[in-house]
Amino acid sequence: MEVRRTVPVSLDVDSDDAVLLEDTVDTFLWSAQYVVDHAFKGEYVTTSKTTLDDETYDDVREKTDNFNGGLVQAARNKAAEACKSVVARWKNGKKASKPTFTSPHVVYDHRTATFHDEYVSLATTDGRIEADYVLPDEDSDTPHSEYLFSDEYETTGAELHYRNGRWVIHIHCKKEVESDTSEKATPENGTVLGVDLGVNNLAVTSTGTFWTGNEFDHWRREYQKRRGSLQQCGTRWAHENVQSVGRQEEGRFKLMVHRISNELVAEARENECTVIAFEDLTDIRERTGASWGHKWAFKRLYEYVEYKAEEYGITVKQVDPENTSRRCSHCGFTHPDNRDGEGFECLKCEYQNHADYNAAKNIGLRYLRRNQTGGDGGAPLGVRLNSGTLNVNGGYSPAEESARTGVHAESHDFSRG
Repeated sequence: MEVRRTVPVSLDVDSDDAVLLEDTVDTFLWSAQYVVDHAFKGEYVTTSKTTLDDETYDDVREKTDNFNGGLVQAARNKAAEACKSVVARWKNGKKASKPTFTSPHVVYDHRTATFHDEYVSLATTDGRIEADYVLPDEDSDTPHSEYLFSDEYETTGAELHYRNGRWVIHIHCKKEVESDTSEKATPENGTVLGVDLGVNNLAVTSTGTFWTGNEFDHWRREYQKRRGSLQQCGTRWAHENVQSVGRQEEGRFKLMVHRISNELVAEARENECTVIAFEDLTDIRERTGASWGHKWAFKRLYEYVEYKAEEYGITVKQVDPENTSRRCSHCGFTHPDNRDGEGFECLKCEYQNHADYNAAKNIGLRYLRRNQTGGDGGAPLGVRLNSGTLNVNGGYSPAEESARTGVHAESHDFSRG
């Protein structure tokens, strides 16, 4: 089994090389957009990489003054994946429009990037440039030492990003691990850990663990105040410091989301869950009233959990969130008035609980209903609670004596069984 990690590394780029990289970014984005525009020309959207390569490669090379062939193919792949995503949303009855590429980035592989111990060599629109890594102290325990410079991992490619005046390369690493080691083995028929995301509580699991949004909201307000004060100055110094505050904010929130993702995966492992089920993140901002910052945190949390859970053979999926906050996880009755703020009380069976915890159980149950095979098909048998499990019909089974009895320090088990 492959375990993959992505390590962001800041680059020290001089002014001349920065001009080349900016031109490379512009050309890469133009190439990807050209392929997308071509894919949408016909009666049906073309998603085949081979077809798109046959129909666009020579044109793109000619129109970009022979842009690096490897980067042209990377742009084509980016475009094809974006087109596939649109078609998939259409098939699921969801709205989607033709993709546009505006975020400054370039996708590299081993043909177009060479990774060294202290620097990286990158293909551009005019030959190659070399950029030194900007790394933390050697003694610090960071992803750089754990993955990038580890003999266990090999680099497979990268994405170069330009953000807040900085060049940052996200280097992809992978290693092979034994899928049947005793430390990481999971039961053939395990359980599902449901996860609800929200504003007041960033994440709530079906086992009753709550990660509140208090710390996130505090620092979001604090950084907003800092930026507001600096923007009122209007000086160049203030502008530069606004960018610095933005980098500090992103760094703090990344660490916070990493911590939550680690604890969430640990929760799944302790409960022998084979699946972690999230609500579909599409339109989550509109559903929850979340800020753009919250939406960023939700997306990051899902991505971090997805790649960290993979190492332990745990699958991470998304399910349709419709009515998960209004449906009673006890009897299945669905009504808008079941929920009142953070409180949930079923109008039919009078089941009471925290609304987010009830939603987390419903998310797990929805995954079960979508994937249950019954018998020995390898599908999870229930949604994991702290005190037992719920089966596909909502039936409750108490935990065995050997099951764990404690939960995370911030958690509250609201289960009534």
